Amino acid sequence: MKYVLLLCDDERMSPSMEEIAVDPAHRAYAAELERRGASVGGARLRPVAQATTVRVRDGETLISDGPFAETKDFIGGIDIIECADLDDAIAIAARHPYASLGCVEVRPVWE
Repeated sequence: MKYVLLLCDDERMSPSMEEIAVDPAHRAYAAELERRGASVGGARLRPVAQATTVRVRDGETLISDGPFAETKDFIGGIDIIECADLDDAIAIAARHPYASLGCVEVRPVWE
């Protein structure tokens, strides 16, 4: 079954791509995904300040800068994994470094 891990953190403390590349915790997580053969894909997202929100209300397209939600934790990236079940997905999510910095939301994918 496929799951998306929504990687949430406080952007004010978010590591750079260079820091992630050399961070032992991120490297260990990537190695664990490879060992399990669980990685389907993923991406790191640019800061929320670069986001654009689109809504359509009564046929009118409304565009605003940034996210709609007001929170300090934002989705900073996603991992798409494939594993046996929710328990396995939770075990993988618990190993992600963001689980100890912010949170990792586990969502099953409609297939």
